[in-house]
Amino acid sequence: MTPEERMRTHLEFLYGPETAAGTWPRLHAKLHTFRQAHPHFEAAAPPALPLSEQDAVLITYADQFRRPGQAPLHTLGDFLDAHLAGAVNAVHLLPFFPYSSDDGFSVIDYHQVDPRVGSWPDVARLGTKYRLMFDAVINHISSRSEWFQAYLRQEAPYRGYFIEVPPDTDLSKVVRPRALPLLTPVETAAGGRHVWTTFSDDQIDLNYANPEVLLAIIDVLLRYVSMGAEIIRLDAIAYLWKEVGTPCIHLPQTHAVIKLWRAALDAVAPHVILLTETNVPHEENISYFGQGGDEAQMVYQFPLAPLVLHTFLTGDAGKLTAWAAGLEVPSERTAFFNFIASHDGLGVRPAEGILTASELDALVARTQAHGGRVSYKNNPDGSRSVYELNITLYDFLNPSEEADTDTGISRFLASQAIMLSLAGVPGIYVHSLFGSRNCQAYVEETGRARSINREKFDLDDLEAALRRPGSRSGRVLAGYRRLLEARRRLPGLHPTRLQRVLALHPGVFAVLRGDRSPVLCLANVTGAAASLSLELGTQKLEAHTAWENRLSGQRFRAAGGVLALALAPYESAWLCPVPAANEITQV
Repeated sequence: MTPEERMRTHLEFLYGPETAAGTWPRLHAKLHTFRQAHPHFEAAAPPALPLSEQDAVLITYADQFRRPGQAPLHTLGDFLDAHLAGAVNAVHLLPFFPYSSDDGFSVIDYHQVDPRVGSWPDVARLGTKYRLMFDAVINHISSRSEWFQAYLRQEAPYRGYFIEVPPDTDLSKVVRPRALPLLTPVETAAGGRHVWTTFSDDQIDLNYANPEVLLAIIDVLLRYVSMGAEIIRLDAIAYLWKEVGTPCIHLPQTHAVIKLWRAALDAVAPHVILLTETNVPHEENISYFGQGGDEAQMVYQFPLAPLVLHTFLTGDAGKLTAWAAGLEVPSERTAFFNFIASHDGLGVRPAEGILTASELDALVARTQAHGGRVSYKNNPDGSRSVYELNITLYDFLNPSEEADTDTGISRFLASQAIMLSLAGVPGIYVHSLFGSRNCQAYVEETGRARSINREKFDLDDLEAALRRPGSRSGRVLAGYRRLLEARRRLPGLHPTRLQRVLALHPGVFAVLRGDRSPVLCLANVTGAAASLSLELGTQKLEAHTAWENRLSGQRFRAAGGVLALALAPYESAWLCPVPAANEITQV
């Protein structure tokens, strides 16, 4: 079907034939206007995902780096140019709009840049050098937004933008991501009401059962595309559609809305990628690829983080190896978004069914022992369970006494090498560049556990620390740059290339990437040296007798069809065949 036919089909499913017939001309007019204003976006949909091994995404707040007298978005550009040019080519700007709470995820105005961080020209300036990812925080909007304030005044069309539910309604089946009330009482011009608030009383859920809301959000998405977004992250999207009497997560209507947005972008801006953020178990998560890739082009790879934590906690790569071996590269037009750390906590729900209850408990115990916090969610039966771990990745992996040691830094970089090795696009949280420690002061200031991982930097102070000989931040950044620069030169690490996970040693995670340009990626997850061997014939690599570690320059020669080597504690290696003319003996 054409994008237009797809959109009409989804409208009819969502709203019925009569309402869809009235909504379609208005949607079509919006797309026509956008197409006329931006004819350069319109082209045939690319035959494959417009991403490559060159792509690595930095996840950062717009005001992550500050300098007196300078707009933070401009300061961010200075940091990128000085420290990540040639290593990172894309930037995920966490919500940079006016907001009232949750560090940006309670948006007051979707269409404006928060003047405290800069302006649209500042965003455009970043876009001249880096691919941009914007957040679409469209499950909910701030209670201080004009949309909600107009609802309180009961003005049209906004009085239908939000979900009113009588407080005595049975909502026991609703899946909750937070241990907070689901309904919030408000006083409107028409009297008291209770509105749906999935995440907090300042984040009011939008009513997508009203097509006016759908059309308003289409305007938001097109605005982001017009301002340079090449990837749009759909925040908390699994909760989008609500039906009383259901779990209100992953509903068919939610999938239909995303498919409609995808069809709309395919019609006017087919280069734009939709990325769904659904912190749920794996099978639920990958459902957002849709049928044959008609939904999101990318989904977050949520199980990776808790499995990597477990791997380094136990020094055993078995669970990670077994899970990764069962993954399939979705298609040439879809990919995973791989990450281990982010602005949120480290979610544990995606590991359900992969790690045992006792193994999950061990992650909680390590978090608390290393100065972190634990966040919970409410369950339909009235109980609560762990939702996420609030701790920096660096502090989870390293006890305080090893934080500034070679061992601590190598352990951390090995975790990142695993993420960078896997099929998909890597997302690198800004604090991972420096080996950031827990920021307890920010937790005390905000009262939110997630703040432990959201410290902001004075750029001049940070650069002084990076220049300081032997500093942890400088050594981690230098090591991370080496990984990123090496990755860009390895076509076998393309997001959709072949991936075969190998069980070579219990303490080593091993994955073979690519076919015509193979890369054997190894990471020792233990504090002991590990010897291993690979029978090249079993992987159809017998033609390659000499290999080079692209991370160290060390070369190895196979003997009798077997490639044997040893990895130092927490060492990573990316091995590539050496052309016959360049072969040398093992070093």
